[in-house]
Amino acid sequence: MLCFCIIFALSVNPAYSFWIWTPKSGKWVNPKNLPKDTPKAQFDYAKSFYEGKKYEDAIREFKKLLKTYPKSFESSESQYYLGVIEEERDNLYEAYLAYQKVIDKYPFSDRIKEIIGKEYNIAEKFIAGYKRKALGVTLPVENPAIEILTKVVENSTYGSLAPKAEYKLGLVLKGLQRYYEAEDAFNKVISNYPDSEWVEPSKFQIATCRAAVSRGPDYDQGAMQDAKQKFEEFVKEHPDAVLSKEAEGNIDKLRDKEAASSYNIAVFYEKQEAYKAARIYYENVINNYPGSSWAAKALEKLQFMEKKNAK
Repeated sequence: MLCFCIIFALSVNPAYSFWIWTPKSGKWVNPKNLPKDTPKAQFDYAKSFYEGKKYEDAIREFKKLLKTYPKSFESSESQYYLGVIEEERDNLYEAYLAYQKVIDKYPFSDRIKEIIGKEYNIAEKFIAGYKRKALGVTLPVENPAIEILTKVVENSTYGSLAPKAEYKLGLVLKGLQRYYEAEDAFNKVISNYPDSEWVEPSKFQIATCRAAVSRGPDYDQGAMQDAKQKFEEFVKEHPDAVLSKEAEGNIDKLRDKEAASSYNIAVFYEKQEAYKAARIYYENVINNYPGSSWAAKALEKLQFMEKKNAK
């Protein structure tokens, strides 16, 4: 046996001179690649690289701990620091994924509340226009804030950040013109967190979503009327709210649009020589929208029709 060891030592490359035989694995291994004897020792070793900002070395050693001691307390801490490292390297989506693994794999970690806050802050940066980085990780097609905020709500359930995250999710969806999904998010704020400060602005945003749908390529008069009703309800319920002035302005715009719709229907009937129907719609504009520019136009049309029929 001694002879074998001497021959082996002479035959191997000098780079392998520090490798040792491990009977348990049946392999030659470099002690440098072995984990420390305890999870705490391995964690302290990995963290020393992190504190020295040697991030690649720290990542390697934290992952080694995760693989060797997956059920230890230090394992949850290692996963947390993997997120911290990615966040410090400005790889925000990768940081979110790492943080979320702590919640998924170590739900009893003392850092859960802190991590939810970190995830929310990452979402806010994406909302603010943070430029996404793709480092071998598939990013969502649209703003990653959608995925992250959804997880924040799911993670915090009825925690303090949940209503705010749900509201911000609605804003992101609205910004992407996904109005029905946005409205659903705002409705969840109202139904799930009725005492939240985000209920009032959610009601306002629901009305703006309805208004946006009524302005879309698929014209929806019902949505327009519904939007006006939502704005009117908001002003009635929150007369002193800052948003009420904007709501009143939106009501005026929607009323003007309603007047324009009735006027255009009247013009259509007039061209079809269905004068009785045309008169009904012109009179509707005059009676219900007296202060609008469409009322003056409708009055001119009625006078023209009367002169034409008088001949």
